[in-house]
Amino acid sequence: MTDSGAFLPEHLTGLDFPVSREDLIRWCQENGASTEQLETVRALPVEQFGSPGELGEALRAAT
Repeated sequence: MTDSGAFLPEHLTGLDFPVSREDLIRWCQENGASTEQLETVRALPVEQFGSPGELGEALRAAT
């Protein structure tokens, strides 16, 4: 995915951490993430993210 990291600021503003992958998917859906972005989030191997940094690392590794 080419824009997985790019959507972090615009789609994750206001998201409380820690966050589960399922809650993250729901948050992204409600905040306008593209189908491609949602697919990347769904494919993340981590079940829980403790911080924005953890999420960012997982997204970078997924691309």
